[in-house]
Amino acid sequence: MKIDISKLLKKKRKEIYEAWIHNQLQDETTREDLIANEEIREQSNELLDAFLQAVSSSNLSDHTSSDFEAVQDILAGLSISRAKQGFSPRETGIFVFGLKDALIHVVQQEIKNDPATLFELTLKLTRLFDRFGITTFETFIRGREEVILRQTDEITEISTPVIRVWDGILALPIIGTLDSARTQVVMENLLQEIVESGSTIAILDISGVPTVDSLVAQHLIKTVAATRLMGAECIISGIRPEIAQTIVHLGIDLSKIVTKATLASALKYSFSLMQLEVKKWLKKKSFSSMDRIPILRMGQFLLVTIQIDLYDRLALNLETDLVQMVSKTGAKGVLIDISALTIVDSFMGRILGNIGSMAKIMDAETVVVGMQPAVAITLIELGLELQGVSTALNVERGMKYLQEKIGSQDEPEADETSTE
Repeated sequence: MKIDISKLLKKKRKEIYEAWIHNQLQDETTREDLIANEEIREQSNELLDAFLQAVSSSNLSDHTSSDFEAVQDILAGLSISRAKQGFSPRETGIFVFGLKDALIHVVQQEIKNDPATLFELTLKLTRLFDRFGITTFETFIRGREEVILRQTDEITEISTPVIRVWDGILALPIIGTLDSARTQVVMENLLQEIVESGSTIAILDISGVPTVDSLVAQHLIKTVAATRLMGAECIISGIRPEIAQTIVHLGIDLSKIVTKATLASALKYSFSLMQLEVKKWLKKKSFSSMDRIPILRMGQFLLVTIQIDLYDRLALNLETDLVQMVSKTGAKGVLIDISALTIVDSFMGRILGNIGSMAKIMDAETVVVGMQPAVAITLIELGLELQGVSTALNVERGMKYLQEKIGSQDEPEADETSTE
């Protein structure tokens, strides 16, 4: 009995699609983390439609027929995309062979009464989809190889960074084995950076190279020679004792190349070639400039400008220094500018009060200027009214107040100036 396979399969499309989707979703290896069920349905619909459009009784035995070009293109695209997404070959194969199982199941149900025709169609469908499966696997492998090659190139780029450690000095730390391909990348990166930076010294650090054989040594020598052709000096650092022994036993001549045990030694040698001297300055254990607030003398007055938040020791030092300065200079007034302070605590408030009281005992007036509104509110809330300390809006008014105050003290018969 002659069967039109195209009409039969198109008639049973819904059953084929549902059986195929069921096979895919019920499989234990289905990766829901890599592909959503909706995307599986879309891909299945696309492939099934293309297959039913192309298949006929005449081409069922010829997988190379041009009628199946659309099917082959869809399978190739799916294989490459799934390879890049991280699918395994088995998971990709299930997608293709699941359709074959669904087709054969429908054919068996429809022509179960004609064993000869059933056998013939089953055999043709099996061979056709086996060929599709081979195409799928070949494309999948190519896609996976592209991923591996791309990752290899990225890792090679990352593992051979050229670092500018100083103006005119480059360093290239090499980690892992050094083969011909990687040597080419190392040379290209290093020479390109020499051109771009105009550096005259390059350091190849092989501290991360596990072993050095004759082949690795030849690669290093080639890199040094290429660097010198660019007009730069090349130094090899990271020569460990075991590597030095290996080089000697192999009879490799590195006498014409500058070698150093560590990267630090290579950098020090580079500085000497460039006639640079790096000195280490040891900080003495004494008060730095930030441990004391500068006090400026302006005639009979002392001016203190506080630009930073005062911590305990700095505030105590200011208190001590001001009292000593009043005693030493015989100053008649102290002006403290706190316009840069945005916050004070109770300790700082007490320090300002103490300074005013001590200065008063030593016959000097104290004026605090530039107080921010937030600081004034904080002092009131803390119950610190700075008794004995006068205040002014800014430095100009504070200086005017001190001049009037001290002037009235020098002239007893004159009227006293009221505190602002």
